[in-house]
Amino acid sequence: MTKVLIDCDPGIDDALALALLAGSSLELVGITTVGGNVDLALTTANALSLREFLDLGDVPVTPGSAGALVRQTVRAAHVHGVSGLGEAVLPPAVRPVADGHAVDFIVNTLRAAPGEITLVATGPLTNIALAVRREPRIVEWARDFVIMGGSYTRGNHNPAAEFNMLADPEAAAIAFDAGWTVKMLGLDVTLKAVVTRAVLDRMRPLGRLADLLVPAAGFYGAITEDSGPAIHDACAVAYVMDPTLFGCAPAVVNVETTGTYTSGMTVTDFKVPGGRPNALVATSVDVECFWELVLGAYEKLAERLG
Repeated sequence: MTKVLIDCDPGIDDALALALLAGSSLELVGITTVGGNVDLALTTANALSLREFLDLGDVPVTPGSAGALVRQTVRAAHVHGVSGLGEAVLPPAVRPVADGHAVDFIVNTLRAAPGEITLVATGPLTNIALAVRREPRIVEWARDFVIMGGSYTRGNHNPAAEFNMLADPEAAAIAFDAGWTVKMLGLDVTLKAVVTRAVLDRMRPLGRLADLLVPAAGFYGAITEDSGPAIHDACAVAYVMDPTLFGCAPAVVNVETTGTYTSGMTVTDFKVPGGRPNALVATSVDVECFWELVLGAYEKLAERLG
């Protein structure tokens, strides 16, 4: 069974990614939080509520970095709502956060099980960068490093940059330059896996779980027969569950940190000139199989939750 540690900023799509983890056969060993879609206090409160709502047991939730390494704060409450979870309302959590800081948790957890744990990041990469700086050997200890972020075409928060990269370009640059092969699930594939009316109709009968899925997914934007909002972060979890869903290509990815209009842009070179690729970039997704995997996991989770 693959073990996963997820660093996230819930966030609608982070919440749906956590629900996918909860319904999968993956073993979740920890949740760390970072300021991103909304402030750290809210991303952490949302992670705590989701842990209990999704019946994730005693998986530790450890808060991390509130803001970027050197930049002013960038948030996306206009996309995710004031609470970060759109119109979904979850009961407040009873159990508290774990002691300590996310960076220490990431380092210590990977150190304790070298080669066993896949690190998944679905928010700004601040915690990851600080962990790499604290202990560069996590690059060797992680079984794999999978992110939702970036794009080899265009951005979403601005024309050049995807939100997670724009929120902390310096951290993203550190993560890509750390020495591992980053599995990058970017906008190029996540914007193809959208919630259509048929997808939403399969979410509606899922009992208590539907109280999260339907209002969260529906908050993003209009849903029609053939288009709708993307649940970006679930793609990173789906990749860990079944990499064959995605077509990927090796590339050298550099994160722009100085451009006036292009900060956070993931400049992607598939030619890999004269060197080793630092990333495996998703370029295609089998949308039908993706949704069968995701909705199947949601249905299993809904049955367990009642």
